[in-house]
Amino acid sequence: MLFNSYQFIFLFLPITSIVFFIVARNSKKFAALWLGAASLFFYGMWNPQFVWLLLASIGFNYAMGYAIGHVRAAKQSGKQSKRLLIIGIAFNLLLLGYFKYTNFCIGTVSQIAGAHWGLQDIVLPLGISFFTFTQIAFLVDVHRGIAREYNFTHYLLFVSYFPHLIAGPVLHHKQMMPQFGHSFTYKFNIDNINVGLMIFTIGLFKKVMLADQFALYANPVFNSLSSGRTPSMTEAWVGSLAYTLQLYFDFSGYSDMAVGISKMLNVNLPLNFASPYKAKNIIEFWRRWHMTLSAFLRDYLYIPLGGNRYGVVRRYANLMITMLLGGLWHGANWTFVFWGGLHGVYLVINHGWQAAHKKLGLPTIPGGAAAGCVITFITVVFAWVMFRSNNLDAALLMLKSMLWFNAAEVSQIQFSAVFPYINIANNEFISPAAVIWILIGLVIVWLMPNSQQIVGIELAQNKTPRQEMIFAKQTAMPAILLGILFFVSIITLASGKVSEFLYFQF
Repeated sequence: MLFNSYQFIFLFLPITSIVFFIVARNSKKFAALWLGAASLFFYGMWNPQFVWLLLASIGFNYAMGYAIGHVRAAKQSGKQSKRLLIIGIAFNLLLLGYFKYTNFCIGTVSQIAGAHWGLQDIVLPLGISFFTFTQIAFLVDVHRGIAREYNFTHYLLFVSYFPHLIAGPVLHHKQMMPQFGHSFTYKFNIDNINVGLMIFTIGLFKKVMLADQFALYANPVFNSLSSGRTPSMTEAWVGSLAYTLQLYFDFSGYSDMAVGISKMLNVNLPLNFASPYKAKNIIEFWRRWHMTLSAFLRDYLYIPLGGNRYGVVRRYANLMITMLLGGLWHGANWTFVFWGGLHGVYLVINHGWQAAHKKLGLPTIPGGAAAGCVITFITVVFAWVMFRSNNLDAALLMLKSMLWFNAAEVSQIQFSAVFPYINIANNEFISPAAVIWILIGLVIVWLMPNSQQIVGIELAQNKTPRQEMIFAKQTAMPAILLGILFFVSIITLASGKVSEFLYFQF
């Protein structure tokens, strides 16, 4: 079941919400159980057999967390707590590794050995990367003494909570568990319904009207690489820019919808995006893009590796390791590893430049912020080519086309009025519509406010874990405009195929 489907919007979400608040009048415990059961049903709509896998993962991690917590509470040997933590993390990584990386490892070793080993018939469970990382963070937090609540109903809901289960955000125990214990979570709140519906509508519009539109321009170009076709320079840039915008509106749209759905249920999810394409450098980009994953990699990988505590060389090595593993987390393909490594190189260069700039006392260049934004965006576009391509050969072919200027090619381009933009006569994947939509997308991501600014929601600064992650102010957009966006999105769903979110595959 998809957020952008009639079944979800007009059946699952209303029924789940109404029953939740009705049951909550008499029992918060049963209301939480209902929400957990609804989340499992939501997950099972994709493939019922994997509900048992999710429940087994939840049961094991809850038991391990309970054991680690009681070892700490009894003030027994820290080695015993650490041993249990290692067992728990190993179980989660083995589970993730089997489903996600078995065929990747078989294929890689087979290629190196020159063998022809057959791949296994393994179906990747939706959301396994997200609920695995969520539970690893829980075990680490228990070991550190940060997580101390062991209510199984709340834990079940924390892991399986349907707004985040399939494609994030990556959640932390301290962000969610306390909310399930608050009485106001179980009380119908019309203000939260309004705010949540506004955020959901913006996310739905992003997905249906923007992301799916840019897919029409990105997919033909990237798919043509599989047949060995070399795109022209113009095609390559149209395809890469279209995918850059598709991925942003698709994933940020999903995250907005998740935040909005959860807000209607009085539960605050952490925000995941803060206009990342407005970033002035790659360091800032990673503070704005997929913020919950960036925080997880920082807190549970980069810092434990040593962070910046052991000198410049060690710091840069830790950055590279973190980004390489972050790339591999996204998918079992060398393109993701190289994508992560490329961003690791970007970060090393950026940190080195900042250190040199500070040490030499160089002045601030007028217009430097705007130039930095453009340079950062272009470097991100090149990296997304690696992220989107099916293999390294296709990625290199695309990058070569983007960098190879051919004056004769440009002079021969004839724009077609055919929509969606396939010029059959000249075999060019380009039209005025493609260029216009890309320009519109760039204006939106660079010049317009983001979702939380439009609705009046901001990141909560200096808030304790038990306080709300987000809070609402007076809305900045008339309700009638949001109503139009919702109506247009719903009508569009009726006339076309309901598409999956890109991050479902990760």
